[in-house]
Amino acid sequence: MKKNRIVVLTACTALMVSVSGCQSQKASVAESQTIAAESTAALAEEPESLAVVTVEEEAVPLYSKPAGSNVRTPQASGTTTYSNNSVTLDASNLSQGYVMVQYTGGSSKIKVQVIKSGGETYTYDLNARSAYEVFPMSEGNGSYTVRVLEQVQGNQYAVKFSQDLSVSLADQFAPFLYPNQYVNFTADSSVVKKGAEVAASSADALEVVSSVYNYVVTNITYDTAKANSVQSGYLPNCDSILSQKKGICFDYAAVMTAMLRSQNIPTKLVVGYTGSLYHAWINVYIEGQGWVDNIIYFDGQDWKLMDPTFASSGKGDPAIEEYIKNSSNYKAKYSY
Repeated sequence: MKKNRIVVLTACTALMVSVSGCQSQKASVAESQTIAAESTAALAEEPESLAVVTVEEEAVPLYSKPAGSNVRTPQASGTTTYSNNSVTLDASNLSQGYVMVQYTGGSSKIKVQVIKSGGETYTYDLNARSAYEVFPMSEGNGSYTVRVLEQVQGNQYAVKFSQDLSVSLADQFAPFLYPNQYVNFTADSSVVKKGAEVAASSADALEVVSSVYNYVVTNITYDTAKANSVQSGYLPNCDSILSQKKGICFDYAAVMTAMLRSQNIPTKLVVGYTGSLYHAWINVYIEGQGWVDNIIYFDGQDWKLMDPTFASSGKGDPAIEEYIKNSSNYKAKYSY
């Protein structure tokens, strides 16, 4: 790291020329020059009156870019669990912003609800059987209820399990650094390796965000056929999206979120509305800036909306660019 060296000089003889606020002590230009010359000579004659101090200053890094990638792996540690005959809730890592749920019952369709007191109700499909799935505490500190629901018929569900939890995060950004059901990746994922490759030459978080953004919008195209056929409960597969080089808005946002989280940049995958259209985009936390909502990139002066789907499909259309940089066109509902 580059260090700045500052030499501080202190002397018994001080050179002071008043420039304001002391009318009674004005000196003419000639007098000032004489004083300055005499003082300089005095300093030269009395080196013993000087104290020389070397001060080492080190820059404080705003962002510590990992070498390669930095993937946090959720764990069902087993130290704090709640269960009944078919559900186990592992809350061992609640302070890290997530819980893990395992279902071993016989129902074919299971829902998990994470409910923040006074906040939103997040409803997920639980797809695994006899294995844990991770669910984030996206609304931060506070009181939550986690419920597991079994389908009775149609959209009717019975509450199979319910547990109240008090969340106090050790790291306020943890829910947006770990993988979860909507942003699913591991250290071996292609999306993580590609993210590390794309970010390798970036010096700071701003450059990482810009590099990842530019890669996604230039290498993935919008999949209209998929958008017209996608079903409720769809979850992005980031590695498949990279391989196929196409996807819907949810896919764009998930790929970027996975890349940025694995580069240690807190990122929210946001689901909400743009006009009447259900849509997905991302918010990023930048040290010194805070949460930057709906950003595209930082151009050196201004943040612009990061909506990778519209930016990619718009291909530089001024009307599209004008629309996506207006944050009032976006109404967030959930953050994953």
